[in-house]
Amino acid sequence: MRPLRYSINVTLDGCVDHRVGIADEESHRYWADSLARADDLLLGRVTYQMMEEAWRRPVDGVWPTWMADWMIPFAESIDDMSKHVVSSSLATVDWNAELVRGDLATAVRGLKAQPGEGIFVGGVTLPLALADLGLIDEYEFMVMPVLAGHGPTLFAGLRESVDLRLVDRHEFASGSVALRYVPGPRDMPK
Repeated sequence: MRPLRYSINVTLDGCVDHRVGIADEESHRYWADSLARADDLLLGRVTYQMMEEAWRRPVDGVWPTWMADWMIPFAESIDDMSKHVVSSSLATVDWNAELVRGDLATAVRGLKAQPGEGIFVGGVTLPLALADLGLIDEYEFMVMPVLAGHGPTLFAGLRESVDLRLVDRHEFASGSVALRYVPGPRDMPK
């Protein structure tokens, strides 16, 4: 069974707006390495379209001039990966993608049952639904030392709380910290 891993950048006050706390060279390298632990991406419509606009290789094969050289390995990882898009409004997708239709829980369990290393999920709305269904096997948050003062925030509207156990942490020179959790009882001090 492939694990479903949710990964996202988040500010100290919980904001997940992709324009706040912009990732730097070190975090891009970290995320590119993390993507190597997955075969597929699972995305909602909004995240799929945002990622496609930013990270799809142009038709001429030349990355845009706004993209620093250190961003290219991350862009290449995203561009090459197989993508599954959950959407009721899109009629078609391309960019190594296929639409996920029907019952979300059944479809995601089917993806997890396929052989491979894992599946990464991103975004805000889709992970909320997946957390409510108990389908996320690992949560990874890149906590950035920024106070945004606005949303959107993680898991607003979650039906039940989810206990998480810390399994890894990585500190960056920027002050960001990557925290990786799995569902389960927390180790409580005695």
